[in-house]
Amino acid sequence: MIIFILILLSVFIYISLKRILSYALMAESKNLESLKNKYEKLMLEEKELQTNNFALEKSVKETVALYDITKDICKTLDENELFNIFKEHAAKYIGNKDCQFIKPDADLAQFRSYSIFPLTVQNDILGYLIARDVEEKDKEKFYILGQQYTLGLKRALLYQKVQELAIIDNLTQAFTRRHFMNRFNEELKRSKKFNLSLAFLMIDIDRFKECNDQYGHLVGDAILREVSRIIKDSIRQIDFMGRYGGEELSIVLAETNKDQARFAAERIRQAIEAKHISAYDEDLRATVSIGISVCSANVFEPQKIIDKADKALYLAKQQGRNRVCVQD
Repeated sequence: MIIFILILLSVFIYISLKRILSYALMAESKNLESLKNKYEKLMLEEKELQTNNFALEKSVKETVALYDITKDICKTLDENELFNIFKEHAAKYIGNKDCQFIKPDADLAQFRSYSIFPLTVQNDILGYLIARDVEEKDKEKFYILGQQYTLGLKRALLYQKVQELAIIDNLTQAFTRRHFMNRFNEELKRSKKFNLSLAFLMIDIDRFKECNDQYGHLVGDAILREVSRIIKDSIRQIDFMGRYGGEELSIVLAETNKDQARFAAERIRQAIEAKHISAYDEDLRATVSIGISVCSANVFEPQKIIDKADKALYLAKQQGRNRVCVQD
């Protein structure tokens, strides 16, 4: 009897343990399945992150490369070369070769199918960059390229302005002496090559130092500025004027003989003499003395021509000022 009870007890314990172990095994299987699903999900997320990271890295590299074209643009200060560099990079990064530059007064309505980037420098629109059939994903690249082109254009325009300042005297708006002499030499070579006459005028404002001493340098500057303006209005487009030094102004009259030079100089002298100059509550009049030298067939040396004009100017001063003298 005892043995039978022990057997029954053993069977009960076995069945109970088996059931407990079975439940535990099922729970563990579920846990393993859940872990497996989580692992697979994490692997998919990691793969997706790697793909996104790769795309992001590629996008960052492309964006950095787009901004790096500034290095290429800064290699030139020529506007045509700048635009060619822009077109090359546009073809490379947005696959578009139909890029154009249009003027600010163009009718934009006819370019509705284009992507348009305004070129703004100091609040002034210089024109527009346009590109046809730019995909939506590439528009940001196009705008970045446009920004880099604008930076290059600003640099080129600033360089041009500096160059202009370097050749133009700020007060008189005449050529600086250095640039004037370069132009003078070029004109001498042309005159010699084609056997043309050329006249050189040296102009000095009479009693300019006395005017500065009496009225001050601001009034003196106003007189010099007005005299320069009158001279510029009195000469032709093929002629040019330079500030030789102080109140001395020089003029080169191309293809001009002695009689023509004398006539032109008299016209300038009379125009200045007749002008009332208002400067800082002062109403003044100025006169000039003019010395002329004419380039002969044998003399094409700039310094000799200048010296002859200086001698003629000195003679005009000696004879009472406000007159024109020609050095033969």
